[in-house]
Amino acid sequence: MNLLAAAIAISLAALGASIGNGLIVSRTLEGIARQPEARGMLLTTMFIGVALVEAIPIIAVVIAFMAFGA
Repeated sequence: MNLLAAAIAISLAALGASIGNGLIVSRTLEGIARQPEARGMLLTTMFIGVALVEAIPIIAVVIAFMAFGA
């Protein structure tokens, strides 16, 4: 049962992160299309946001391994 719980936790975290990354990138592209001169600042902010969103599945994997007892 712990294995199933760990798999569900990891998959939901990955799903949430993929949706979050998609939203971040799409909004950044919209911003660049509206104001091309702000491209550098928008890309920097996007990369920071993507890095923070990607930390969530990594934390979920660690918590799942702790719950699984591995």
